[in-house]
Parts: sequence; structure tokens; C-alpha cells
Amino acid sequence: MADQSFLDWPFFEPSHRELAGEIDAWAARTLGHPHGDDTDAICIDLARQMGEAGLLRHCVPEDGRMDVRALCLMRETLARHDGLADFVYAMQGLGTGSISLYGTEAQKQRILPGVRAGTSLAAFALSEPDAGSDVGAMSTTATRTGAGWRLDGVKTWISNGGIAGHYVVFARTGEAPGTRGISAFIVPADTPGLYIDARIEVIAPHPLATLRFEDCHLPEDALLGVAGQGFKVAMSTLDIFRPTVGAAALGLARRALDEAVKRARARMMFGKPLGEMPVIQAKLADMATAIDASALLVYRAAWARDVSGQRITREAAMAKMVATESAQKVIDEAVQIFGGLGVMRGNIAEQLYREVRALRIYEGATEVQKMIIGREVLAQGSNS
Repeated sequence: MADQSFLDWPFFEPSHRELAGEIDAWAARTLGHPHGDDTDAICIDLARQMGEAGLLRHCVPEDGRMDVRALCLMRETLARHDGLADFVYAMQGLGTGSISLYGTEAQKQRILPGVRAGTSLAAFALSEPDAGSDVGAMSTTATRTGAGWRLDGVKTWISNGGIAGHYVVFARTGEAPGTRGISAFIVPADTPGLYIDARIEVIAPHPLATLRFEDCHLPEDALLGVAGQGFKVAMSTLDIFRPTVGAAALGLARRALDEAVKRARARMMFGKPLGEMPVIQAKLADMATAIDASALLVYRAAWARDVSGQRITREAAMAKMVATESAQKVIDEAVQIFGGLGVMRGNIAEQLYREVRALRIYEGATEVQKMIIGREVLAQGSNS
């Protein structure tokens, strides 16, 4: 069983500890078996099961208030059991977070109940072929018409692309240059003018797609929040969900450490268990220390957001950066401990190796997180 001692840290309330047990028990009953090859169908079914179990109430809250510590605990636990289940859960939150934060009551009632129930999948469409981390380079446009808006442009690397019931889409509306002239829109998947241009295959199968908007007309009430404030909508949402990416990395890393310990205890080499060799003990020590350090940053960020209610740009970037980079190293060491088996297709270490790699890129690559942290440190220094 994975280490649970971190739940005794002062970041958590009794309700969080209860939730950790609830989701771990559900995951143990429900996950951990081969999924098959139809990734779309698997994700749709996982969302349904999560909705029926009431698990999506934490990432799509009825009162609109995000408990980031709960989100992190959910993602860490799900990722430890099944990386694809974590993906499904995370996208239900990321694809509705902007609506929970900035939507009108009518927009919330139209979108959130179905996502919360697991009967509709959600998506967040920010990235473009030439505008990923550089949001200011966005070229998708939303032009006012007599009846509302017309969308034109391309979005890519969109999770749940092709199976989502709606997309939160960011487009340039031109109120000001750069990031100050971007707005957010809710686009139902069946809107005329929205096309799935291509499905994208990646090393750990997830539903990803490139979307094309061509003369895509939206009503006035598709606008999410205030025109020209889309960058704020996007960044406020990412501030909440970036620490949860770190939490997912934690879950993968904890699973890697557990599996490496089992392997070290069972594998005999030169007449004794592999784990008795000082070099392997040193690896395990580094892995365990990296996990605890990451957990401290992840749950510090989540606690700060929950307690202060303010943006946690610096803390979220640190948590995401350190946890994902550390998880990559922990899982790489697990592959080493497994030896040849660690690179064999289907081995748990090999699966974790494929799952963790994308976490260092999406929702802001490590290099972008360093830029964010550096900028925040400089800004803080100028105010002291």
C-alpha cells in the first residue's frame, strides 16, 4: 500500500482524510484491470462510473467553490491506480473550471449538471499550432455579428477532442493587443462550423484532437465572462489545476516507488535480494525524498489557494514544475531497478514511464513554469 503518512500533515482537514480513503477504496474496486484499445469508449465509461459514484462533485462543485486540496488528493489517488482514470477526472474539472468561476447561472445550469453526472465530457481549448505556452500569439478570432459571434481558427492538442459535449474556447476579440484582447466562449460540440480536423496519437493513449472553426456562429450568451478578459479566465483556471498536475505526477511516482520496492525485495542477485545492495537502497532513498519534497510543494499550493482564496501563480508553478520533474526521475529509477522488464511493453514501470512524460509539458512546460516563477520572484522583490 502506498505511503499515507502525508495525510497527517497540517494541510488537511478531517474531510480530506475521509475523502482520501473513499477514493482509494473506489479505485481499488473499480480500476487496475486492462482497458482494451478503444480509448474513447474507455474514457466515456470512466466518466460515467465516476459520475454515478459521485466523485465528480469535487471537480464540478454545485456551489462553484473549488477545494484544491480535494482535487489534488483525487488526482494523486486516481493516478496511482490508473493514469487514464486520472486524465478523465482532470478533464471534467479543467473543461468546466472556467464556467464554475466565471459563468452565468444560465451557463452553469446548461453545462455543469451533465458533466458532474458523467454523462457529458468537457474540454478546454487554449493551445494552437503556433500558440501553446505563448498565449499572446493566439490567432483564432471571434468576430462580433448581429446575432453574436463568429469563430475562425484552429486549436490543437485538445484533450477530449472528438468526444467532448462542449469546449471552452479562447479566441482573439481585439479589445487590446496581446493577451489583453482575448475572450472565452462555450461552444457545444454539435455547433455548425466546428470540425474535428485530426485525432492525435501519443505515447500514452489519450483522446486528443485538432479542432477547426470555420464560419462557426455562436449566440451572444456563448461569451464566458467579460469580453477581453479571456486571458484572466484561462490563467485563473490554470492556477487551480496546475497543482493538480503535480498531484497526478505524485500518484504516478508513488506507484513507481511501491513497485520498485516490491521488485527490490523479490529479485535475487548474487545470492541476495536486490534491495540489500547499497546502490539500490540509495536509489530508493532518492526516490522517497523526491516524492515527499514534491508532496510538500503540491499541498502547500493547494492549501494556500483554499485558505487565502487568492491566486497562487508562484506556488502553483513551483508545485507543477518540481512534482512532474521529480516524478520523471523517480519512474526512470524504477525502470532501472526492474532492468530489462522495465522496458517491456505492458510492464507497470514501462506504463508509468509513458504516462509521466506528458505531464512535464501540458498546462505549461517546465521551462514556462521557470519563467513564471522568475517573473513572480522579481515582482515580489520590487515590492519589498
